[in-house]
Amino acid sequence: MIEDHSVDESENATGIGDSIRQRITELQLEHRGLDTMIDALGVQSHFDELQLRRLKKRKLQIKDAIALLQMQLVPDEPA
Repeated sequence: MIEDHSVDESENATGIGDSIRQRITELQLEHRGLDTMIDALGVQSHFDELQLRRLKKRKLQIKDAIALLQMQLVPDEPA
């Protein structure tokens, strides 16, 4: 007997897509928070240069992670 799993697979794919979108939203919020922290640090007359570099590095890591997750949401185009 052959079972049709296409409905299960599409539901699973939708769940994965929702999970990816949720993670993207979380990362975007963290990215904006880092923007705020970096701006606040830049206004101070005496700020920790190392901390600023770490925040900027983390911000870039988040940007890269968002880009990778967004690529996972785009379906592959047939050749």
